[in-house]
Amino acid sequence: MNNPFTLSFGKKPLQYISRIPQTAEIIENFTAERPSNQIYMITGVRGSGKTVLMTGIADEIRKKEGWIVLELNPNRDLLQSLAAKLYSLPEMHSAFLQAKLDFSAFGLGVSLENAVPVTDIENAIELMLAEVQKRDRRLLIAIDEVTNCSYIRIFASSFQIFLRQDYPIFLLMTGLFENIYELQNEKSLTFLYRAPKIMLGALNFTAVRKRYMDTFGLDMEAAERMARLTRGYPFAFQVLGYLYWENREAGTVEGILPEYDQYLDEYVYSKIWSELSDLDKKVLAVMAESGEKKVKEIRGRCGMTSGLFSVYRDRLRRKGVLDTGRYGEISFALPRFEEFVGMQMF
Repeated sequence: MNNPFTLSFGKKPLQYISRIPQTAEIIENFTAERPSNQIYMITGVRGSGKTVLMTGIADEIRKKEGWIVLELNPNRDLLQSLAAKLYSLPEMHSAFLQAKLDFSAFGLGVSLENAVPVTDIENAIELMLAEVQKRDRRLLIAIDEVTNCSYIRIFASSFQIFLRQDYPIFLLMTGLFENIYELQNEKSLTFLYRAPKIMLGALNFTAVRKRYMDTFGLDMEAAERMARLTRGYPFAFQVLGYLYWENREAGTVEGILPEYDQYLDEYVYSKIWSELSDLDKKVLAVMAESGEKKVKEIRGRCGMTSGLFSVYRDRLRRKGVLDTGRYGEISFALPRFEEFVGMQMF
């Protein structure tokens, strides 16, 4: 049997722990007779399973009658891509021809006799969406890893217009917190503030432990040790499972910890660290060096005022690096990140 765990990002692994509440919330809302929201934004730290969750939701909705699901590349002209993908669907292609819609100006089909060519891409999509609506269809667009780039900004502005015109169009986006934050702060895109945001945290501890028990035939104590080593971080769950599978004859996790740390460092942690500010790093370094968890003590060691420290604590929480769940305390949210930070100080 092949290793059921994976080190690849984005692809749904064989050993996958579902995020049941988040999945149910989005699907139930989108498929409701009168949806209260037509946009959801999924955010979280690298390796938290954003892409896998989005893909799973898209696949579930694709199975439902009356839905069209399209995935768009955020690094291309999104309006042009949307028009091209809609036009390529056999059912919709026929509908556009019957309606004598001429989209040849965009390289879609050929010129139609006695039809005025549509020359504006936004108008073209509006006409396409009208045909989708006539056929009692709903359209879900999925975009992975959005950033505050011109393609995304233009698309989001057009999407807002499509919503105002009451077209049956839905949007599911994933992105790192800082990218989502920058995007919704654009003056023309403040409507994104009102879009629900799903912040992905740790996986269910019991589910992680049970999966290790079932996969490796471990007793509860051994599986619990492995689960605690992951802290519920989805990528760590995959990495530890992958390495244990490859070294399962040894029967313990101690021997694979150096390799485990190396994978976390090279695949995720080095990138996260490179994107932190100097003061972000200072807070984390003080925590790693002192082992302290009390906010008051850490703030004093950092030489920060209460207001300034709160800013960086909240930044690191939103980036998925810190756990602020206990009053008056903070701790590392990612597994063995404390050890990683310690190594950066040398």
